[in-house]
Amino acid sequence: MESVHTEQESHVGSFYSYTIGFICSIVLTVIPVAIVLGGWLEGMTRAVVLMVAGVLQLLVQLLFFMHLREEGKPRYNLISLILGLVILIVIVAGSMWIMMFNMVAQ
Repeated sequence: MESVHTEQESHVGSFYSYTIGFICSIVLTVIPVAIVLGGWLEGMTRAVVLMVAGVLQLLVQLLFFMHLREEGKPRYNLISLILGLVILIVIVAGSMWIMMFNMVAQ
């Protein structure tokens, strides 16, 4: 019973890690909102900054709140996450490609 308890505690983050994760999440949320609402960047630069902020936000969520780096057992969660990311990238890239090179809409 004690081993189960210690295993559950090992996957719980500290107050410090949650605080750092929360602050990073807030900053990575405020930056895209300010860019879009303030009209600071235009065109492709704005799209790249928003995508980078989104990817960094995903990494912060995975590392600080889902404790992906503290996994001790076989990495089934990491493998399923990578598969999900590959599927997501294919869907997003395919959608963007269709929107950019759609000859019917032009």
